[in-house]
This record gives sequence, structure tokens and C-alpha cells, in this order.
Amino acid sequence: MNLQQRIRRDIVATGPIPFDVFMQLALYDPDGGFFATGKLRSERGGDFLTSPEVSALFGETLARFVEQEQERIGQPFEVVEVAAGSGSLVGSLKRAIDVEVWAVEASPAAREALSALIGPDRVTSDLPDRIRGVVIANELIDNLPMALAQRVEGGWRERWVGVDGEGLAMVDTVARSEVLEWLTAYAGEVPEGGWVEVQLAAAAWLRDVIHSLEAGSVIVFDYGDLAENLIPRRQDGTLRTYRAHHLGPHPLDEPGETDITADVNFTALLAVAEEAGVEVELHRQDDFLTELGLGDRLSELRHAELEAARSGDGMERLRLRTLKSEAETVLPPMGLGDFRVLIARK
Repeated sequence: MNLQQRIRRDIVATGPIPFDVFMQLALYDPDGGFFATGKLRSERGGDFLTSPEVSALFGETLARFVEQEQERIGQPFEVVEVAAGSGSLVGSLKRAIDVEVWAVEASPAAREALSALIGPDRVTSDLPDRIRGVVIANELIDNLPMALAQRVEGGWRERWVGVDGEGLAMVDTVARSEVLEWLTAYAGEVPEGGWVEVQLAAAAWLRDVIHSLEAGSVIVFDYGDLAENLIPRRQDGTLRTYRAHHLGPHPLDEPGETDITADVNFTALLAVAEEAGVEVELHRQDDFLTELGLGDRLSELRHAELEAARSGDGMERLRLRTLKSEAETVLPPMGLGDFRVLIARK
């Protein structure tokens, strides 16, 4: 019995389930979830690539931020990457600076890869209770379970998951109180018919991390925007699936076989940080990396590539060109450069 069949069986027995419960099962169920089973997802032969997989210079540049935080708070100091995936980021950090690194990961395949890179004693499935240093979450928030709501005349309706024949289908229900509270606070002026992904788990995650942080910072990289800037995307909502580097089927069609994701509402995350009483900033990824010196690094690579061409060293020129091209990929304002970077400091 596959995951969809198991979910359908349970719904027939007990009734429809909230979409965030379905999303938790589809992504993290230990016997069939997308991240909890199967291959390593964040690599070229997998289902998607994040900035650290695209360019090693992403991690090299982020190392400068880590060094600044280390200088600010002193020792003891550690870096904890949550949803560390292939290990591209922690690997780049370790090569760039001498720092204690830990990885938190739900995927068994990813934990195996991380163990080979930084040692099994540095890999865990749970966030430490107390942290002093930097917590990194690169494309984690968009995969945390979300509820679904639609603006209707007079208010909101929530969409749950029910059954339709042999498959699954969306069903309407009265919105839960916690969903309505989040929508009132963070959805913005959504037109009638608009769809919103209600990111309760994202808020809870950030709140918990800030609570665990004795000193240092939490840094979140993800696609999304402030609530008002997401309004134009609300007509159809931003919920989508990915598989093998392409958009996938409807989220209910093949649970456990596709990534499920949506744009992150950074207005809600900023509010969590502000309520926790910590300093908080929001940047675009291209601006953030440029301020940390990636633009200067690219200029150095262009100069070095030109020197290699003049000297006739074709292999070195190719290596430098590849390094430069990969780094340029994390900066375009219509691509990865448009990601948001939230920093919460304690």
C-alpha cells in the first residue's frame, strides 16, 4: 500500500484532514514521505538544486557573515545548518573557515551524505536545545507544512483533504481559529477568490529557534516576499510541486513522490522575530551576497581568467570560468538573486 492509499484509507475511516497534516505526511512520513525516503533530493541527479549546490562560492561568501558573528559574540561558537541536504553549504563553510559545524536533517539519504562529509557525530535529526552561534536555514521554510485558505464573500474558507473515488480531493470547511488569526495578521488585502498558504509551522519553527539561541543569529534563505508583494500571486496561490527539476503534478496526485512548496510570507516571520525581541533584518539575496564581497570575488575571477587565457593555460581558464559562471547564477534578480534573506540576531 503506497502513501496515497494509506492516507485515503485513514480519511475514509476518520474523515478529511487539514492540508498541513497532509503536507506533513507527503513530505516527512517515515514510510513514504518525499524527504524521509528515497534518494538524495538536492543534487543534480535529484529533484532540485539550491544556491550552495549551484555554487561553492555561496558558502564561501556566507563564511564571511559567520566570521562577523563569531567576532561579535566570541566563543563558544558553532554553526548549525537545518535541512542541510547534500552538505554543499556546510562543506563550503568548513573549507573557508575553522568553525564547528553541525547538520540537522530529516532525510536518511542526506544524513548519510552529511555523515561522510562532517562525521556521523555531527549529524542529527533534531535541533539542539541550546545554540550559541549561527543557525542557517536555506530553503527550509517553504517545505514546512502549510494550511490552505481561500478568500470568499464575508471571510475565509479553509481547504482540507478528502477522498474522491480512488483518489484524494480538496474539500471546503470552516477555517480553524488559529488559521483565521494568522490570515487576519499576515495575509494582507487578498481579493475575493484569492488563495493563501497559511504558514503556522514556519512561525513556530522560527520562534523555537530564537528561543534556543543563547547568542548569535538565525539566517533564513528562501523564495517569497512581504505580504503586500505576494498579493499579485494570490489569484491562483503559490502552492506547487517539483520533481526532477521541473514543476510536478497537483499536490494530491502523488504524495511522497514530489516536493510540495510555496512562497514564504516574510511579513509573518519578521513579526515572530520582533515579538521575540531580537534584532531582525530582511535583504534580497543578491544584495546580501554582494555586500559580503561576492561581487569583488567575481571581479577577481574575471581577472584571473583573463590572465590564464594570456598564459595559455586552458584548463585553468576553464576552471575559473566555471567557478565564475556558477557564482553568477546565485545573483540574477529574476532568479536566485530575488530570494529573501532574513537575519534575526540575539
